[in-house]
Parts: sequence; C-alpha cells; structure tokens
Amino acid sequence: MNLVVVGSGYVGLVSGACFAELGSSVICVDSDKEKVRNLKNMIMPIYEPGLEELVNKNVSSGNLKFSDNLQKSIQNADIIFIAVGTPSRPGDGHADLRYVHQVSREISENISKYVLIVNKSTAPVGTVKQISRIIKETNKEINFDVASNPEFLREGSAIDDFMNPDRIILGVESERASKLLDELYKPLSDNDVPIIYTNHESAEVIKYASNAFLATKISFINEISNLCEKVGADIKSVSKGMGLDPRIGDQFLKPGPGYGGSCFPKDTNALVKICQENGVSSRVVQAAIEANSAQKSFMVNKIRTTLNDLNDKKKITFLGLTFKPDTDDMRDSASLSIIPTLIDNGVDIRAHDPQGLKEAKLYLPKTVKFYEDVYESIHGSDAIVILTEWQEYYELDMQKVLSLMHSNYLFDFRNIFNQNQMIEYGFKYFSLGRKWKF
Repeated sequence: MNLVVVGSGYVGLVSGACFAELGSSVICVDSDKEKVRNLKNMIMPIYEPGLEELVNKNVSSGNLKFSDNLQKSIQNADIIFIAVGTPSRPGDGHADLRYVHQVSREISENISKYVLIVNKSTAPVGTVKQISRIIKETNKEINFDVASNPEFLREGSAIDDFMNPDRIILGVESERASKLLDELYKPLSDNDVPIIYTNHESAEVIKYASNAFLATKISFINEISNLCEKVGADIKSVSKGMGLDPRIGDQFLKPGPGYGGSCFPKDTNALVKICQENGVSSRVVQAAIEANSAQKSFMVNKIRTTLNDLNDKKKITFLGLTFKPDTDDMRDSASLSIIPTLIDNGVDIRAHDPQGLKEAKLYLPKTVKFYEDVYESIHGSDAIVILTEWQEYYELDMQKVLSLMHSNYLFDFRNIFNQNQMIEYGFKYFSLGRKWKF
C-alpha cells in the first residue's frame, strides 16, 4: 500500500517509519527543506529511542522516503495521513488548525483519483468535517473519503506504542475507507490489537478525553502527595494502595513537579475551549490545569523556603530539563517555570540533561550554565534539584556527588532515591509526599 505522511515531526516521522516497518511504501513529506535534507542524511529532528535505527532500516529497504514536494508525492497515494502540528493558539487556548487547513487545500489541489485522507493530528471535534468541506470546495470533482485516526504515542516509547498499541481508534464512515484501513492495520489486528470503529466525532473526542483524564490523574496524585507531606503519610504507599484497585490502576500515580510535554497542556486547554463553545461544563479538567500550574509554583516555594535567603547567590544544579526522560522535548517542562523564577531571585543555575541541552538552550535564560558532564555540573553547588528521572541519575555515585557539593541540599522531585539512604550519606534530602526526617 502506498502511503504519504504529511508532516515529519514527532507523530509523522514515528508513524511513517512504523508503517514502513509494517510493509507499506511510505513517503514522509515536510515543507521544511532543511529537515527533509537532514532526514535523507539520517539526521533525526527529534530524539526518540530506536527511531534512527528504524528509519535507517526502512530507508535502506526502500520502504521509506522523504520529500518536500507534496504535489509529486501524493500522485500514487492510496492513503494520505495529515500529521502536522496543532499548537495552542496564542491568546485563547484553542487548537490552531491553520496547518491542517493548509495541507487539506494542497492535497485537494493535487489529487486526481480516489484517495483516503486520514487526520492523525490532534484536533477538535469537527475537524474531519472541516477537512472534507475544504476539499470539496477546492476540488468538486474528486472522489475521496476522510477519516480520523488519533495517535496515542508516548514520547520515549513511541515505537513500541505504535507497534504494540493498546487500541487503534478509527473514525471512519464509509465501507471503502474501512477496507483500506483494515488492510493497512492487518499486521497489528492479526496480533489481536483491538480496533475500535466509530464515527468521526467520537474518535476526535476519544483523543482529547484520554489525555485530559491522564492529566487529571497526575494533578490529583500531586495534590494527594502534598497532603501526605503535611499529615505524615507516605505517597509511595498511598499510590500503591490506590493503584491495586483495578478501577483506578497504578499508572500516572507518581507525584512530580507537574505535567508538561506536547500533549497534556495543549489538549487540556483545547478541551476546555471545546466544552465552552458547546455550553458544557469542564470544571474537572479546568481544575486539573490549575492544579498543575500550582504544583510548579509549589516546587519553587519548597526550594525558597528551605534555602531561605536566595539572594545570597546560591548555586543550584538542575538534573533533568525535559518534561520526561528519553526525549529531548522541552515543551511545557516544569524547568521552564521553575528555573526562570529562581533566576529572578538571584540564584546561579547550572543544568544537565542527557538529551535536552540543545533544546533547553533555546528556551531557558542565557544566564543558565549548561554542562555535558553531570558531575561537573554539580561541583560547588549548594543544592541539587532532580526534575527528570533519567536512568543516568539513578546510577549516580551519591557519595561522590556529596563530596563535590558546597552544601548538601538534595531536592528529589521525582522520588528516585531511598530517603533513609540519602540521609545516611549526609544529604539534607527533600522529596515529594513524604515527611521530612530532619
């Protein structure tokens, strides 16, 4: 089957490489000529474990190609996937659909035979109908179908999520389109992956509702974690006790400095706007958004309260800058809220991240000192703040770490260390959801 994936960002590139691995002939198209040139030279625009190897394998086999020429690429396509960005629109929080609309027009101007157009971009309810309307207005003669196929890829494990998904959601309303998607996903359905067929609107809601629910779960456990600190409970025990209930489950019950990334902040805000437009209450999702913002501020207050006079030019090392491990994604990371606030308080900030330094330098203040070597970043610091649970940090020689520091404050905002052990080493150790013991 001949596929074209329009957009070679996170979703488009991972999806294109994985479809090629499943046996389709795939062309990934992007308007960014430099990105396409880099991809042809095996230079990935994002860090994702296993992606470079998968792309290289399928380029070598001939199943995967890259192009900046949409008109030429789609001539023989059976299915065209739209996988362009839908960022939050500045000022109002709505999903910005300009790129989806632009691609829809370009497709309609350049197709001459039946084609199935599938939207993979996260977009509000009604987007598939908008795509269909744009194509009909631009090319009244063409025979086509439009479907919705939302992605559920977690950064850091996206390839496994694609190849071994929990479910595949297909918003499709024609038999011809259903047959094409059946054929496309047959390698996965043959392995008993559940496929849910529904209408366009339901597929679009499923994506937003899923992300909003997970974001709400994170905000909830963060607030319970804050309570645990006050009353002497241990969040690890509380999370385990909750998670063993099959109605709740144990995922997304770990406290942290607040959710970030490309999906949860954007999608929760967009869902609130969708609800408002349709006269529906969204109090739960709105509360999750507010709680997440408050959590990031709470992290700053923890540091400020503990270190007291931050104007005394304290030196603080941040370990981890990306919103989660195994990605270089800085979007809405807690570091973007916490670090600038501390700098405004006169703190000297050093920072380390195994993959995120290049991106971090684009987002964080110029006064931040970035280090490739984790131990070098720690040397002379008054405090360490762990924001991202990279495996590298679990494996640190903590006695060496302490010996390099000027003082001994350790803020473990991911609870990666054993509390008693850190205290025995000599750290003043602060974690989340556990009563401080000194």
